[in-house]
Amino acid sequence: MRVYLDLLRAPWAARLLGGTLLGRLPNGMGVLAIVLFTRAAGGDYVLGGVLSAVHALAAGAGQPVLGRLMDRLGQPRILLPSALLAGLGFVLFALTGISSTPLAVFTVALAGFFTPPLEPGLRALWPEVLDRPAQVQAAYAMDAATQELIFTLGPVLVFVSGLLSGTAPLYAAALLGLAGTLVVITSRPSRDWRGAVRAAHWAGALRSRGLVVLASSLGFIGLSLGVFTVAMAAYAEVRGEPGAAGWLVAVNALGALTGGLVYGSRVWPGEPERRVAPLLAGLTVGYALLMLTPSIPVMVLLSYLSGVFLAPTLGCVFGLVERLAPVGTVTEAFAWIVAFMTVGTSAGSVLAGWLHEEVGNRAAFSGAALGGLAAVALCVLGGPWLRARRDLEAV
Repeated sequence: MRVYLDLLRAPWAARLLGGTLLGRLPNGMGVLAIVLFTRAAGGDYVLGGVLSAVHALAAGAGQPVLGRLMDRLGQPRILLPSALLAGLGFVLFALTGISSTPLAVFTVALAGFFTPPLEPGLRALWPEVLDRPAQVQAAYAMDAATQELIFTLGPVLVFVSGLLSGTAPLYAAALLGLAGTLVVITSRPSRDWRGAVRAAHWAGALRSRGLVVLASSLGFIGLSLGVFTVAMAAYAEVRGEPGAAGWLVAVNALGALTGGLVYGSRVWPGEPERRVAPLLAGLTVGYALLMLTPSIPVMVLLSYLSGVFLAPTLGCVFGLVERLAPVGTVTEAFAWIVAFMTVGTSAGSVLAGWLHEEVGNRAAFSGAALGGLAAVALCVLGGPWLRARRDLEAV
């Protein structure tokens, strides 16, 4: 742990990481808060699922747009308005409810699209805040590992705040997003950071073929994550223990946290692009083992193991993004990774539900393994592009 303690002692590192995690808590609260509020207001699960999907897809669409603007205009000018508009979306949804479906769709889309791009913003700042490349790689791994806390604490905050009122989780999401954003943008690194001069090209970060390969691969991993959550909930229900679903998902997050911290605690030999496919393969094997659908005690172990390679994979990918992104597009590049994963997760949730209903629970888990296989295949086939260096200079 000395690696992480030294990293967090670097000026501004702990503040930036803590502020980003605080500001991203709404990411772990949004889906559940929207569904529970919809149910409390008299809507059914279909409407709740549609509204949560709209929120997620809007966030996926908004991140690259906001990331590109942040590369051009700096962080505070984009992060603060984004946090205010996202919070406004949550507040309007709480005030107007579901009496008008088009209005409800608009409010959750507003909250999603303007989700402040704190995640890509932090990853753009790590090379500026930390002195050594090894520290930057450890920061990416720690970043990937600690984001599991968002999806563990987020639902807890929804239930705790929900004890006050049905609208309290939505107000809490608005306030937490703004609070975390303020912590970040009032720091000197965030105020001073500016993207490099970029080429005037419509494709932006996606001019890099290697980045397209990475983003597409992470999209399939997002699909696996979406499948995992829904399939695990269905598994617990089939086993007659629906309450076990939360524990099984939390154990998976613990596995990811463990794997990420171990991965980032040492310097790995060789280039990161050579580690991506093996890490994805390890992740795929973990998902494939879930198809055994054993007893709940064994499933707890398999759920933990299926998470171990997730954060190391993300940490390795984050280290590659900065190398592959065209000059002046680093924040946008990280935002595309987030966007592809978000869309993939939404698609995975739908796929898992369909597979479970039509074929069965074991087939639902197969969707996670297939997503991993597709990610491995993309990285193997796109290996030459991943080995390229940032040669798309500004013109």
